[in-house]
Amino acid sequence: MTPLSRFIYKVRILLAGFALLAVGVSSAQTPAPGRKTSTPYTGDLSVFDSPGRDRRLQVDRVMDILGIAPGKTVADIGAGSGWFTVLAARRVGNTGLVYAVDINPEAVHYIENRAHKENLANIKAVLSQPDDPLLPPTAVDAVLLLKTYHEVARPVILLTHLRASLRPGARVGIIDRNGNGENHGVAEDVVRREAQQAGYKVSERYDFVKADNMDYFLVLVPEP
Repeated sequence: MTPLSRFIYKVRILLAGFALLAVGVSSAQTPAPGRKTSTPYTGDLSVFDSPGRDRRLQVDRVMDILGIAPGKTVADIGAGSGWFTVLAARRVGNTGLVYAVDINPEAVHYIENRAHKENLANIKAVLSQPDDPLLPPTAVDAVLLLKTYHEVARPVILLTHLRASLRPGARVGIIDRNGNGENHGVAEDVVRREAQQAGYKVSERYDFVKADNMDYFLVLVPEP
């Protein structure tokens, strides 16, 4: 083999090594396929304000369980029309605060207008990212994801980001229905597994939120 041939051979080996390295880095950076999710709702927001919804979901009992009381700070993730946001804002009063979090700019605008019309200065609408609620650190006492979790494509990442915003003793409520992810529901055991992966444990479980044996209400707390 001539000196020129040896040089060409070494260059080819080096280039092949770089190519393999590039493939490995690309594979490491590509996220694994997530579980099935439902398409986030973008229709008429007023549908969430159906008469009697607070009674059917026993929302006062939900707020009691989550410790939502005067002076507390609450995050409503996937706030939609602001239906729960408004109820929580009235519960926490002027000394409390409710973050109305949504990835839909129209929903955020809708909630801002609603808060102004209803004279609720303790509501702060937040345009979030799909896997990050963009809440301040150590700021929140209670969180509710009401019929929202099945729309979250990367829930473990979302819950991990949320942890940084929780105060000591904070509680995270998830109300959803059993489903396959694509039918506006997600299996309870899936939520439990993902919560554990994000560093939470299920402290309480309820099924009073709807009398169809399909809905569930889980209360999460961060693991120490």
